Amino acid sequence: MIGAGNVGATTVQRLAELELGDIVMTDVVEGMPQGKALDLMQAGAIKGYDTTILGTNNYSDIADSDLVIITAGIARKPGMSREDLIKTNSRIVGEVSQNIAKYAPKAVVIIVTNPLDIITYVAMKATGFESKRVFGMSGVLDAGRFATFIAEELKCSRKNVQAMVIGGHGDLMVPLPQYTTVSGIPLQDLLPEETISRLVKRTVNGGAEIVDLLKQGSAFYAPSSAIVAMAEAIIKDTKSVHPACAYLDGQYGQEGIYFGVPVKLGAAGVEEIIELKLNQEQNDILRKSSESIRKIISQIEI
Repeated sequence: MIGAGNVGATTVQRLAELELGDIVMTDVVEGMPQGKALDLMQAGAIKGYDTTILGTNNYSDIADSDLVIITAGIARKPGMSREDLIKTNSRIVGEVSQNIAKYAPKAVVIIVTNPLDIITYVAMKATGFESKRVFGMSGVLDAGRFATFIAEELKCSRKNVQAMVIGGHGDLMVPLPQYTTVSGIPLQDLLPEETISRLVKRTVNGGAEIVDLLKQGSAFYAPSSAIVAMAEAIIKDTKSVHPACAYLDGQYGQEGIYFGVPVKLGAAGVEEIIELKLNQEQNDILRKSSESIRKIISQIEI
């Protein structure tokens, strides 16, 4: 785990409780990863897990890792432009990625740092890894939010809802009601179109809604759960299908960019990209989203 903030540390906690493997938590802040690692190790004696957790400020400690998760970076602050955020986090993740290539050259890499679609591209280029080994966490989180809002509306268990969200991780994400079901029942058989549209809009603004409520900081419980779902698929080689920010090479009419699409995840990373049939409105949003991502990528120096 690169980054010991709220998202990184909470992800480490969830991974440790599942005993999926020994964990190294790295951060540039001296003492923070060491202190959180020690706290989590002591929790294991109470909670009942034997996972070894090492807190460190040295990238060399990630040597030969099978999986590396990057949460390092800054959040957008008041007065900061999107361009400033991209420039700062590209620099941070670029440096992190070079160290991953140096110390863990066979690792699969999950990117969490925002703006996700752009930063995942930066990480792939900076590591030099094949694209299937570098991908981002996006749609699992967005689908979780969509599923939650649907369950609240229907007053049913969240466990019964299987939601699908694709596209860019941000304002141009595309929740897909036609591929969303409740215990196998199509969502459009259970809710009127105007209600679905309202839930789709709330999903698109799901992260901002939490930021507005918190006043300071952003979500980390749901993002960490989404990361763990993806990490478990890789570590256990389950071949499970999740929406993820993956490199497109002609799929969905796009080439040379990272984009949120359903993929099959296993030990090798993204083992298959699944193409879905979309309606005209959804295709239009995807095209606008991809154009925005492509424009920014062309301006980045890697």
